[in-house]
Amino acid sequence: MTATSVKGKWWQPLNDEKIQCNLCPRHCQLKEGVRGFCYVRQNTGGEMFLTTYGRSSGFCVDPIEKKPLNHFYPGSSILSFGTAGCNLGCKFCQNWDISKSREMDKIQELASPEAIATKAKELGCIGVAFTYNDPVIFAEYAIDVAKECRKLGLKTVAVTAGYITEEARGEFFEFIDAVNVDLKAFTQTFYKKLCMSDLQPVLDTLKYLKHHTNIWFEITNLVIPTKNDSLDEIKAMIDWVVENLGLDIPLHFTAFHPDYRLLNIPKTPPELLKEIRGLAIDKGIKYVYTGNIVDPESASTYCPNCKALIIERNWHELGKYDIKNGACSQCNTGISGIFSNKKGHWGRKRSQITI
Repeated sequence: MTATSVKGKWWQPLNDEKIQCNLCPRHCQLKEGVRGFCYVRQNTGGEMFLTTYGRSSGFCVDPIEKKPLNHFYPGSSILSFGTAGCNLGCKFCQNWDISKSREMDKIQELASPEAIATKAKELGCIGVAFTYNDPVIFAEYAIDVAKECRKLGLKTVAVTAGYITEEARGEFFEFIDAVNVDLKAFTQTFYKKLCMSDLQPVLDTLKYLKHHTNIWFEITNLVIPTKNDSLDEIKAMIDWVVENLGLDIPLHFTAFHPDYRLLNIPKTPPELLKEIRGLAIDKGIKYVYTGNIVDPESASTYCPNCKALIIERNWHELGKYDIKNGACSQCNTGISGIFSNKKGHWGRKRSQITI
């Protein structure tokens, strides 16, 4: 396949010969030849073009739990890829070499949507995950890959910050089967200062997924010491989830490690993550996990009714698996999510591949 630019959607012409992108809430206004904040959407000849269609930062097969998704075909493998660029400007980005890339050598792997779906099928993966950077910015490419996956009976996963407009939301998520939304924090100040974005559109996306789709989704919150780790803020986030999304959406509280432009911030103490997990459980949320630390207890899944251990996890490696027909084998209580009767055996492996 030859890398190419394709005409983009979700934009409008302006009176002063600019065009406005309406894909994400930034609404970038672009002069001829200028790219948006994400760096991959460009005004060419008075029209919007996606400049990274067919280009990838690389392909890997890794565990579904790494997305993280704990309630979507546990133990299975998924073909994962991203492109370059991002529509957020997170100072703590842990994939900054990809998401902040302005160099084409970061996106050398070329593959058509059909080739990606076919490769995932050949490798025995459950499907394809858009990850590493945010798939919202390469929506046209992601949608085409998702359509090809659907033809082959494969699943598609989006790992996203949820920073997308109401105008684009429906079409972007139409062929997506599961989502992990990265809820960065629960204050507008954090989003503005550390992500160069806004909180409300992310909350709107979460409510859209819950109330207007059948997509399975989970939420991740990276807990950063001194930045978003206030227990009052965490409690407000948990309360919002309970009120707006219910008790069945899994929450992942994950540990920060110094990266990119926050090298002076310490790692998140494991004890804090466990305390936060306890707060969410006390509020009635049924499935709460910690991540980026080694703690099998808080990474495992328990029946919300009889409290039996039903999915045992140790750093993406599955042990006990006690679910049958989507329910606890001990008391037959339904477990929220999408499960096979047999666990997958991919484990914690990560294999780079070419297409």
